[in-house]
Amino acid sequence: MKPAIRRRLESFRKRTRPLWGPIWHPISLAGQYSLALVVRGLVRVMKRVDPDTSSDLFGKIARNLGPYVSNSRVARKNLRLAYPEKSDAEIEEIVRGVWENLGRVAGEFVHLEALWDYDHERANQGRIETYDAEKFGKLRDSGRPALIFTAHLANWELAAVCAAAHDLDAAILFRAPNNRFTAEIIHETRAKTMGQLLPAGLQGTFAMGNTLERGGHVGMLVDQYRGPRDGGVPVTFFGRKTFANSTIMRLARQYDCPVHGVRIIRLPKNRFRVELTDALDLPRDAKGRYDIQPSMQTIMSIIEGWIREHPEQWLWLHRRWRDD
Repeated sequence: MKPAIRRRLESFRKRTRPLWGPIWHPISLAGQYSLALVVRGLVRVMKRVDPDTSSDLFGKIARNLGPYVSNSRVARKNLRLAYPEKSDAEIEEIVRGVWENLGRVAGEFVHLEALWDYDHERANQGRIETYDAEKFGKLRDSGRPALIFTAHLANWELAAVCAAAHDLDAAILFRAPNNRFTAEIIHETRAKTMGQLLPAGLQGTFAMGNTLERGGHVGMLVDQYRGPRDGGVPVTFFGRKTFANSTIMRLARQYDCPVHGVRIIRLPKNRFRVELTDALDLPRDAKGRYDIQPSMQTIMSIIEGWIREHPEQWLWLHRRWRDD
């Protein structure tokens, strides 16, 4: 939308808000509540089937219908920017894979507890495999606070489940849906397997600080766009300039704690691999403090490497490159 048109619409919205506000608010709440009832009913149906059936079904539906959703235009644009050498057919195949992965994430949502079946006595014989169990143990027993970043790869929800399963004193930052009734349902489901959940915003910022002060761990997704007016810092991502959310490095700098990365990889037959990096050797300034911008560049370069290995498993549906 052109800036001039956007400004006119915003001006019209502000002028008419006193007129439609009192009427629209209860209608909006009713619509949100109705949607939440549908979501709750869908959750109950999903719980009646096994995780494999739910993942396969939702994955198949999303793979076939997703490419026709308007957000797919954003994905195609992002992919052409990131992979100018790929053909239209290759781009389209990745888009279908992106939707399939997202559908599987939705289908697996109510089965997170069942998906996590890692057993130290039977390592890598179930749905979950990891060769970093010892690293998780050292992180748990270090007695030091730590920050852990991840990205919207495969079923990224499992990163938080993994932290709870390894008994890490961890708090997970998440962004709640705008629909508060749906948000309650999602929070109920997540809280059973993910430990402490912190809502994004001022309240979550204070809670993250409290967690780190007591020697706990804070995990967050860092791969989405955050503009400079919201504290984002410039980085190069897939060879193009953009901005990245620097919250994790601002916290690391304030509390001088190590930073790790964790990723989930989707494997065949509804299995997953969990990988945890060692503490990153991040750039520091002349005073010995973490240097925020080059540190975020290091983190985003790591995430880019993860995505290049499995591009169909990343959420290409948000606008990653913008003019700001």
